Amino acid sequence: MESPVKTLVYGYGNPGRGDDGLGPALVEKIQAWIVENNVLGVDTDSNYQLNIEDAYNIKDYDIVIFADASCEDIEHFIIERVKPDEKTAFNTHSVSAGFVLNLCNNMYGKKPLVFLLHLRGYDFGLKEGFSDLADSTLNMAYNYLVNIIATPRLSKLLESVK
Repeated sequence: MESPVKTLVYGYGNPGRGDDGLGPALVEKIQAWIVENNVLGVDTDSNYQLNIEDAYNIKDYDIVIFADASCEDIEHFIIERVKPDEKTAFNTHSVSAGFVLNLCNNMYGKKPLVFLLHLRGYDFGLKEGFSDLADSTLNMAYNYLVNIIATPRLSKLLESVK
């Protein structure tokens, strides 16, 4: 199976902080699906946090889907389109997805369609493994992404995301 557009699924978070590891865990599941189904045109990557170097890493993709755990009060997960952002805030994640996109555009003249998939986390304590609710969220988000990536009109479908 070949994806119609070059896509990167990039999860970030700390697997040693409970549900904060949802982003990298989602990438592991997506990578296994890619290999099992011989999906071409879709790559994966993960890290503890986004860094300015990720502007280089996303420059050759049509679509980038960042995935990260969220402590926001959302049902399971939400996906939103990322707009370029010149501001950087130094917090748990050193730079935002919007800042990475802005750097990519400014440094390389590239502006992939970028999305952030927020996965609802519940327990961010010092431990490995997920809470039962987060584990359920992980599986729902995985099914959602597999269905989107397998859609021939992936870019059109994602462009409708606000």
